[in-house]
Amino acid sequence: MTVTGDPRLPYWVVDGDGVPLGYISAFLRELVLGDGSPLTCRSYGHDLLRWWRLLTLLEVEWDRATRVEIELLISWMRSAPNPQRRRTRTDAESPGSVNLKTGKPSLAAGYAKTTINHALSSLSSFYAFHLRNGDGPLVNPVPESAERRALLAHRSPIAARPVTRRAPLRQRVADRAPRSIPEPLWEELFGALRTNRDRALFECYVSSGGRAEELLGMLGRHIDWAGQRIWVVSKGTRVLEAVPASPAAFRYLAWYFDEHGAPGPDDPVWRTIRGPVRPLTYWAARRVLQRVDERLGTNWTLHDLRHTAAYRMAADPNMSLVEVQTVLRHRQLSTTERYLQPRTEELFDKLAEHFARPVAAPQFAVGYAADDVKTVFGG
Repeated sequence: MTVTGDPRLPYWVVDGDGVPLGYISAFLRELVLGDGSPLTCRSYGHDLLRWWRLLTLLEVEWDRATRVEIELLISWMRSAPNPQRRRTRTDAESPGSVNLKTGKPSLAAGYAKTTINHALSSLSSFYAFHLRNGDGPLVNPVPESAERRALLAHRSPIAARPVTRRAPLRQRVADRAPRSIPEPLWEELFGALRTNRDRALFECYVSSGGRAEELLGMLGRHIDWAGQRIWVVSKGTRVLEAVPASPAAFRYLAWYFDEHGAPGPDDPVWRTIRGPVRPLTYWAARRVLQRVDERLGTNWTLHDLRHTAAYRMAADPNMSLVEVQTVLRHRQLSTTERYLQPRTEELFDKLAEHFARPVAAPQFAVGYAADDVKTVFGG
């Protein structure tokens, strides 16, 4: 993958000699023309790069690929280790293990099932594009479910999603409840932050419910001090939208600006505080949280902060579910409803109280003699 710097085609997939692969560039260019985000272009490009490497190894031309090569790719992804999961620290948690403090499992060593399904979707779209243009194979090598496509073709957006069989080769993905940070552990995490910049950023996360990339893209003009709100470019629509922030977030923001200078209207809000001043990237913000995790023995992620904000809002009796959906900018109300489920920690606390509660003695209706009850039921 090569970054082009051209908004009309942000990424190129190149061969071993650094020459862009034209048939992939044509597909990615249509994604951009269809208002696909640069992140979508990058994600599809990585899937196609993996596919190109496999075909090169097998000495199969891309327009001669069949379902056999697709099945080989899926077999490899189900068994191969994911290089992104490689651990260099000897004391790091082993992939797939559960953190006893947070109750969250670490990512497994291999490719996630959602990653495999995404790869299949990318390849299916790629070959469908070339089928329309008449320059690819006559049959899409990625199998699909005709039943599911027919049921979803004319479905009303307010109707329940029909239950269908998975398409061939698609992986079964479990529907897990989102994980949020309990209040005691949040106070511990927040207390471990060392700078007002980090405290301001994390307080903005848990009060606004903004996504990591959205908040990191804030500029100086996106802060409304009087209205106690901030403006972010929404991930899905890429439209500038207002979200609320807590008074504590603005207080830490003010302290952060006093220490390191207020940004100009077109300057990034979140900047590095050591070395040359640069915009704070997602990877740098994630590293801040990783250092805290290492000190506390936890494995929280930046997206857990959004889940925490969502749970707090959903648990507030004065906020309706539709209002929470509006703040979080969910397209479907069913996505917001997931945050109505009780936290696992709360269930365990209630069950612990249940087990510790003495068993109540049986009570019988008034009028029955104790000797008669003993004769019938024993004792």
